[in-house]
Amino acid sequence: EAEWIKDNDSQPRIVLLKIDGARAKKEASFYVDLTRHPSIVRTFGLVHSGANDDDEDTQNSVTLLQELAPEGSLYEVLQQIGLNENILQAMFLQITDAMIFLAHNRIVHGDLACRNVLVFRLDKHEPHKNIVKLTDFGISRHSKLYAPTNSAAGTTINIVPTRYAAPEVLANEQYSEKSDVYSMGVLMWEAYSKGKIPWSQSISDDEVKRQVTQGKKLQKPKNCSTQIWSVIENCFILCVEDRPTFTALKHSLLPAPYQLTTPT
Repeated sequence: EAEWIKDNDSQPRIVLLKIDGARAKKEASFYVDLTRHPSIVRTFGLVHSGANDDDEDTQNSVTLLQELAPEGSLYEVLQQIGLNENILQAMFLQITDAMIFLAHNRIVHGDLACRNVLVFRLDKHEPHKNIVKLTDFGISRHSKLYAPTNSAAGTTINIVPTRYAAPEVLANEQYSEKSDVYSMGVLMWEAYSKGKIPWSQSISDDEVKRQVTQGKKLQKPKNCSTQIWSVIENCFILCVEDRPTFTALKHSLLPAPYQLTTPT
């Protein structure tokens, strides 16, 4: 749950984000540790609460103090206005930068989607002035887009964002940088599709899982260029080893004059 705090002109706007559950403290610490990256939502601090409460979830609850995105999430923005490819490309590069940082720190996001990209500045005329930041490192799992699956150990239940997940995640819960790359491809498809739910023509999550694990891919949006669609398709490669890293993905997304050598 979240609570917004009104500001005055001299103070930053912040949001209080409450996280419950046994893993809340550990997961919340990710935000504090990673807040120094310019494309990751800034966390000013956290407060442990509920020590004297009888409820176990409340005992483990943590409240984060984070910066508030004036424009809301990228998903919310896409519901209101259309963004051209130059703007989307600039946003994708910022998200990819954040993911390179996470990968360097051996952290798998596990929930890349437009709803987890916050928009801090929106300029429809000058793409480079737009600012987006990544948030929600797998903490929120209450959307209807998620489905429970048995963990590999069979002792816990993990919640998977089925319509954004890589084939190996749906089949064997194998999370890695490359599974995040697959989800990044879905995020880019979603952005071009103006926030449309992936696989919306499929009624059940089981049907989505069956199709994705068999190698079926999302179709090219009409407003997506051939060049960028080629980049997105590489994210959807079924073989994990053949998908690009986020460093290689960033190189592919750069405007042509800035592409020098292909990284490995």
